[in-house]
Amino acid sequence: MGATGRDVTRPGVSLVPGLVSVTFRRLAADEVIALVVAHGLRAVEWGGDVHVPVGDLAVARDVGRRCADAGIAVAAYGSYFRGTGDFGPVLETAVALGAPRVRVWAGERGSAAEADRSGVVDGLRRAAELATAAGVEVAVEYHANTLTDTLASALELFAEVPALRPYWQPPVGSSLQDALVAVPALAPVTAHVFSWDDTGRRLPLAARGELWRPVLAELAALPGTRHVLLEFVRDDDPLAFAEDAAVLRGWLGGPGWGDDT
Repeated sequence: MGATGRDVTRPGVSLVPGLVSVTFRRLAADEVIALVVAHGLRAVEWGGDVHVPVGDLAVARDVGRRCADAGIAVAAYGSYFRGTGDFGPVLETAVALGAPRVRVWAGERGSAAEADRSGVVDGLRRAAELATAAGVEVAVEYHANTLTDTLASALELFAEVPALRPYWQPPVGSSLQDALVAVPALAPVTAHVFSWDDTGRRLPLAARGELWRPVLAELAALPGTRHVLLEFVRDDDPLAFAEDAAVLRGWLGGPGWGDDT
């Protein structure tokens, strides 16, 4: 994909580049949309903590409308629901936003430490049932200190609740081989795209091209539309985001990925 901002397409497949809005919590929604448009991206996952607060349906509708006016897709509603409590307000806000899915977390403790795995699973199952009835997916973050902290535990969760959909991001310290096992096994609907070193220090996206080029190829080999959303740019700096967006567009527009016309 080049400066035109087109999706990367092959027969039956599409990788849609975008941004996770919590990357820029200090910016207003209009500023986030302007950055996405300016740098040739196509979608935003809107966070439920700042930009689209849970239960504020007027804001959710307004942000959804502004995205539509700008030609930007709402990739998801990024919630912090963890399988307990009332999912209703989260879902209602996602519907008002026009989000096709809600991103959630699988509990508050890692798979080895969670004493009530069945309770978390049941809560996620109920959330997925409510969402399905509303025409919305529930997708689970691939994250430390949750039930998706290992690939084995994540796959067990998705077997227990088949309606859930996976996200994927590279855990701190993970290798290319780890990624090449996890991505085809999970078939994630979304990847959060960023580069960290083994200590969690943020790097330019280009610093981990040896990871992301093969991962993008694995994602493109999966059927259906998938989002690749930038997150965690250096110093939360729009200039760093501009660099990372250009790198992502270049990777998606490189040989074997289409052209830049």
